[in-house]
Amino acid sequence: MAKPDLQALKLLTALRRLSALVSPSIFGRNLLPRSLTRRCAPLILRGAGKKSPPDSQGGPLPESCAHARVGQPLGAGQRGHRSSRHGAVTRVSLVMTHVRGGGEGKMAAPMEVAVCTDSAAQLWSCVVWELHSGANLLTYRGGQAGPRGLALLNGEYLLAAQLGKNYISAWELQRKDQLQQKIMCPGPVTCLTTSPNGLYVLAGIAESIYLWEVSTGNLLVILSRHYQDVSCLQFTGDSSHFVSGGKDCLVLAWSLCSVLQADPSRTPGPRHVWSRHTLPITDLHCGFGGPLARVATASLDQTVKLWEISSGELLLSVLFDVSIMAVTMDLAEHHMFCGGSDGSIFQVDLCTWPGQREKSFQPEQDHGKVFRGHRNQVTCLSVSTDGSVLLSGSHDETVRLWDVQSQQCLRTVALKGPVTNACIMLAPISMLSSDFRPSLPLPHFNKHLLGTEHGDEPRHGALTLRLGLHQQGSEPSYLERLEQLHRVMCSTLEKNVLGGQDQLRIRVAELEDEVRNLRKINRDLFDFSTRIITRPAK
Repeated sequence: MAKPDLQALKLLTALRRLSALVSPSIFGRNLLPRSLTRRCAPLILRGAGKKSPPDSQGGPLPESCAHARVGQPLGAGQRGHRSSRHGAVTRVSLVMTHVRGGGEGKMAAPMEVAVCTDSAAQLWSCVVWELHSGANLLTYRGGQAGPRGLALLNGEYLLAAQLGKNYISAWELQRKDQLQQKIMCPGPVTCLTTSPNGLYVLAGIAESIYLWEVSTGNLLVILSRHYQDVSCLQFTGDSSHFVSGGKDCLVLAWSLCSVLQADPSRTPGPRHVWSRHTLPITDLHCGFGGPLARVATASLDQTVKLWEISSGELLLSVLFDVSIMAVTMDLAEHHMFCGGSDGSIFQVDLCTWPGQREKSFQPEQDHGKVFRGHRNQVTCLSVSTDGSVLLSGSHDETVRLWDVQSQQCLRTVALKGPVTNACIMLAPISMLSSDFRPSLPLPHFNKHLLGTEHGDEPRHGALTLRLGLHQQGSEPSYLERLEQLHRVMCSTLEKNVLGGQDQLRIRVAELEDEVRNLRKINRDLFDFSTRIITRPAK
């Protein structure tokens, strides 16, 4: 009988111990190549007359597991087979199954999912499917989500602004068929977003922007700087800024700190006002970087513009042959994807783009950078985390998954109506765990400022704790602290320039002595000249 390969045995033993220590949800496929599988699998079937070693749970392995689960799965005739040549065997299970919370048969996190809505909502309001396999995971029922009206709140709730109605639907991620709450609004919601830190909800209602605090449900501020309906809203990745676009052709960049700390008697103003578009704004996308992020804006004027939040400067303007209805960028900001009104999707390479600030996109010259397949206008775009897959939704009632490198369509999902939202996101653990519940329930969202001032019923017996930017009492605001710091800096600068108070008094005394000496000299000169002039002639 041939001797076992000790090196291969050591390798398999180390890998088996690793599989017992590392969470299986990290891996989603077999770690061993087929060549190593064919070489090593027979060698672990040694040890006639010996008991099977304990598995990762500490118990002995059953004799039915007589073959190593590495490489191809066992056939029906092989299952439970015991080798008469090698006796009892050891099971090596390196096929890492997707787990969710450690249970069997559950799904792994992190994983990318696609979340889609359409305007018909015949079977469901929102559907969640696994990005690469296309398997349906979850569906949510109740209402029709409007365009730019889908948002994930703190990884626990799914919010959907209802098409043409004055409320926002809220579902717990695991309560699919039960509508958790309706957030009533003063008017129909045209767009919706949430802050990445889960503290705030933003909604566009007519030409105004409403900002709620999630912990209390209080309406903190109403921003009315647009002249027509707000069409799109988005936060930066660090929640420090948000950007709004409207049908008035304006794009406004807001600082959240300035908005929250503004004097109630004055209307808060945006940090930047971008007015280079000539027709209504259709979509916008905030890149990575927080206050240093870049913002891409799309418009019916057939242009896509790239802005910088920190300076407010226009970095790039690209002119197309059709109106642009959707825009997005990959995480590394190497490519910008623009969805046209004719169903085409254009890929603009930002790293290889020439130095000029304004450029026209020529489809005949950039034929390899156009995704073709939709038969109607593209309404939404989203890119996977690694930038290899593009998701698009269209009015032709389909959602398509594209390979970015080859511009080929990988999958087409037919819906029942025009697609209003389609985005790729990393599935939160609450979406994959059936026993997960939100840490806190959603509060009642007020429709008016200051809670009870304009008709909202008071809530007795509640304790409101406002931290950070909303401290109560005589605590100075950040603007007051800034003014105080400015005064201290000015006084310090004055001391440094003049040498301090003691040196100042000494210098003043010296100058006063010098002035007295000059006056004495001047008086002596005057007396001398007077005597000379008035002296009688001889």
